[in-house]
Amino acid sequence: MIVDSGHLTYCSNIHAGESWTAHFAALKHNFSLIKKQVSPDKPMAIGLRLSNQASLELTDGKQLQEFRQWLQENQAYVFTMNGFPYGEFHHAQVKDMVHAPDWTTENRLEYTIRLFGILEKLLPEGMEGGISTSPLSYRHWFKNDQELKEAKEKALGNILSVIEELIIIRQEKGIVMHLDIEPEPDGLLETGREFIQWFEEDVLPEGKKRLAKQFAITVDEAELLLKDHLNLCYDICHFAVGYEPHAEILKELDEKGIKVGKIQISSALKGRMPADLKERSEVVKAFSAFDEPGYLHQVAAASARGIIRYRDLPEALEDADNEAVQEWRAHFHVPVFTKEFGLLSSTQNDIEEVLRIHKKKPFTHHLEVETYTWEVLPQSLKLPIDQSIVRELNWVKELL
Repeated sequence: MIVDSGHLTYCSNIHAGESWTAHFAALKHNFSLIKKQVSPDKPMAIGLRLSNQASLELTDGKQLQEFRQWLQENQAYVFTMNGFPYGEFHHAQVKDMVHAPDWTTENRLEYTIRLFGILEKLLPEGMEGGISTSPLSYRHWFKNDQELKEAKEKALGNILSVIEELIIIRQEKGIVMHLDIEPEPDGLLETGREFIQWFEEDVLPEGKKRLAKQFAITVDEAELLLKDHLNLCYDICHFAVGYEPHAEILKELDEKGIKVGKIQISSALKGRMPADLKERSEVVKAFSAFDEPGYLHQVAAASARGIIRYRDLPEALEDADNEAVQEWRAHFHVPVFTKEFGLLSSTQNDIEEVLRIHKKKPFTHHLEVETYTWEVLPQSLKLPIDQSIVRELNWVKELL
């Protein structure tokens, strides 16, 4: 839906089902219920997530036309897609395999180009489109700095192949689309600072040279194209887990002309760790209720010695008596409209800060609520999915 500072939607990765048939059925069931309560009289957007299997099925002209017809009949449109999870994302142990296949592979390259081919046909006329994607790979798959360096080089080569495709589409059809890299804890790109450093030290030198040669343009023209078509996906939960200074990062991006393609509006779980061990044990028990086997829930702990990072919640639980630790922040997407969870709370303040900055000076037109953990939340927090999404969208609309 259109809000003062852009287009607001929710990500359909909340719906289970890896085939297009299953995913389309979930959309048909849930979307009309949500739209009636959030945007009954005006068009409403869907942030579309397609698995690799679903993307292959939707390349069928008949199925794609059926979906386009359904969008039109239901006053719906698609401007953004989530191209991060390639395979199973619900009812499975996903963990670090959410990054697989990573950007060092042909499979990731082909999948992403296929998604852009679908988005190109779904975009409303005159609207730009974006697809968020993995932060290159999962850093703990690589044994040393040399392996990390080689992975980054291979990933960049594949990403630049996507950018070339997007430039060709723009030249031939006038459609502007961008690939939005989504840093997350333990990704090969983990923070906003790492993304900026990668963009300046790797993307621009290699990308300007490659695009200038490929399209017979100047390096300055190549830089502008890179900045148009390769953007940052600003996932607020991910940045909040790492205690990122939002205002500083956004100011630096703006000054350097590096664009944010999409804000993913999401909230992480956090809790103060009392010095008193009895009180602390109660907080740890509260965190334990969120320890489920499906997804990685990386933890960043604020301590007197700086930030301590744990690869998953069980590792943090094992180190719960660490007296130096003052607070935990866990990569567990919790409902954005809730600030307190008993002894725990959320990083809702980070959402409010980022959207306050955005409202004052919009830095993207794409806004997407992304709480994909409804099925694995503790039972006390579960509501029917349509009611949950309606509450999230309405809460964000109030902020904007």
